[in-house]
Amino acid sequence: MRILGIDPGLATIGFGIIELHPGHKQQTLDFGHIQTSPKFSTAERLNQIALDLEEICNKWNPMACAVEELFFGKNVTTGIKVAQARGVILQTLSRKGYPIFEYNPLQIKVAITSDGRATKTQIQKMVQMILGLSSIPKPDDAADALAIAICHANTTQPPSPL
Repeated sequence: MRILGIDPGLATIGFGIIELHPGHKQQTLDFGHIQTSPKFSTAERLNQIALDLEEICNKWNPMACAVEELFFGKNVTTGIKVAQARGVILQTLSRKGYPIFEYNPLQIKVAITSDGRATKTQIQKMVQMILGLSSIPKPDDAADALAIAICHANTTQPPSPL
């Protein structure tokens, strides 16, 4: 099973592709980010996100997509722009017919570390360990996207026999 994890944003959108193997082993296939320029209009940036995401999907053809739900902090204006980008991401994935699963930050933290209060660094280190990577994935958005993909894998897999 191939899972695409996405960390939404307007300037930087993280993505991570993992594959599940027998015995619940998770393998990293790819990760990175989509970057949009603030020099372009919001509409142009949203269009770029859709086009770049389509390319990623065409290359990897995931069986499931996991997207982080929005967490509104203090800056509502930024939250609105991220919500617009997230809408484009969901629409692009839906149009391509992929099953979409959404997880909030607490669900992701618990699925990765078993601790809903885990720090960003703790999550990144667990992503590195779970996927057997030599270093923490960069940029942070890519590490977050891998965490979202792992969250889906851990949430949907049947428990392993003892």
